[in-house]
Amino acid sequence: IVQNAGIYPWQLIENTSADDWDRVMAVNLRGTFNASRAALVPMKAQGFGRMLYTSSITGPHVTSPGHGHYSASKAGINGFIRAAALEFSGYGITVNGVEPGNILTEAIELHRGAAYIKNMEDSIPLGRLGSPRDVANAFLFLASDDASYITGTTIVVDGGQLLPEGNDFRLLPP
Repeated sequence: IVQNAGIYPWQLIENTSADDWDRVMAVNLRGTFNASRAALVPMKAQGFGRMLYTSSITGPHVTSPGHGHYSASKAGINGFIRAAALEFSGYGITVNGVEPGNILTEAIELHRGAAYIKNMEDSIPLGRLGSPRDVANAFLFLASDDASYITGTTIVVDGGQLLPEGNDFRLLPP
């Protein structure tokens, strides 16, 4: 299975109600739990399975204002991946995730201007936003036989976004 449901509302913590918090947790984190529970029975019966989850670099590694609930939910997914990998390994099931960075989706193109996108690209060592295909390829690898000995981890798909210490990362001649 690939569990890819998620919501990403922007909302400062001080303005987040308990209902707002619960809605993000229900979709992002409880959805991960529910997908695992639904897939576990048939995967156990066949003695094999791949459980794959979409996390994010936001939460486990970085965050920004307005993403308190989203960050908590995605960090929670990473913890769940590790716990489920341990619990399900005896059934021949691997559990992993993908942590996308900034991905150029239709929503980004629709709601953000060219200057915003250019600024995002300039903050990524590879100089571009990721594509949905970049994320899909990570999932394809984790679902393949080539990843049969990988469990309880995530693959970061961010073009190197997490690498620099600050914004001065381009190699320039002296």
